[in-house]
Amino acid sequence: MADAKPYKTITINNRRYLGNKYKLLPFITGVVQTECEPILSIADIFAGTGSVASAFGDKRVITNDILYSNYICNYAWCGPESYDRQRIIDYIQQYNNAKPRRENYMTQNFAGTYFSKTDCTKIGFIREDIEKNYKKGRINSRERALLITSLIYAMDKIAVTCGHYDAYRKQARFDTALELAVPLAPLHNNPGNQCFNEDANNLVKYITADLVYIDPPYNSRQYCDAYHLLENVARWEQPEVFGVAKKMDRSGMKSKYCTAAAPKVFAALIRDITAKYILLSYNNMANKGDGRSNAKISDTDILQILSQKGTVKVFSETYKPFSAGKSDITENAERLFLCICDQEE
Repeated sequence: MADAKPYKTITINNRRYLGNKYKLLPFITGVVQTECEPILSIADIFAGTGSVASAFGDKRVITNDILYSNYICNYAWCGPESYDRQRIIDYIQQYNNAKPRRENYMTQNFAGTYFSKTDCTKIGFIREDIEKNYKKGRINSRERALLITSLIYAMDKIAVTCGHYDAYRKQARFDTALELAVPLAPLHNNPGNQCFNEDANNLVKYITADLVYIDPPYNSRQYCDAYHLLENVARWEQPEVFGVAKKMDRSGMKSKYCTAAAPKVFAALIRDITAKYILLSYNNMANKGDGRSNAKISDTDILQILSQKGTVKVFSETYKPFSAGKSDITENAERLFLCICDQEE
């Protein structure tokens, strides 16, 4: 019998994330294959976990997200830089076997909230060690991203939350200890791949791709509020935190797509895109959920704005929605709005 692996592994979809499109990938890729001419490049400009971008791994991929924590994960999975997998394995085994005791930023701010003090001690130790080794040139940028990604996925797996960090479960038992896993990321991605951490509306002014995929926030729920702790650990600037949920200042991470300005911002985005195809993913929450869950951009606005760019087709796939609070949603659909862009002479 072969020896068991002394470490666990993870793939890109092994993460809890609001709006994750992993289960809809056959729907998304099917529309592209059926409706679009062969493409060589794709830009996923609200990439989130990066699952859609990764489904087009044989193309030149551009990823972008306003959250640095998502940028780091996108660079880990899709970055153009090669890495040494054995080096990643060695670091992860070392971290899993470590038993640090020293107080750190995590223990001082988060012990007994989302994580136990023991796990906070380890999280702080690991994150500090990653940064130290990167600054000393022992790991490259992709290896740094892979190790931080492994830490983020491990934290998400044991956090005493309901899948995000708006609140922690008080008096919950910390039953599971932190354990990092090796990300099974490709060793060599397309060298033309690019990963950005920018406002999408600014980014599209200077990038081009055959297909631009758009999956913006649908409602008023800000992702920086839901994932502030992971953002804090990814950035590792060790800011002051406040409130019961221990949130840092997130004023520079707020998305206008979660506000009443969403239609206007979306129109500006579409106007500035240079592509053969634009594929928008947007569900039909409309007014079905509670107030915070309702869609910020109407179907009328979407069709009007996209039609100014080219010919629009709409595709639909029923799925189980995410909704917080009291909702009476019996049917929900993710829609894909495909715009075949008019080509300038």
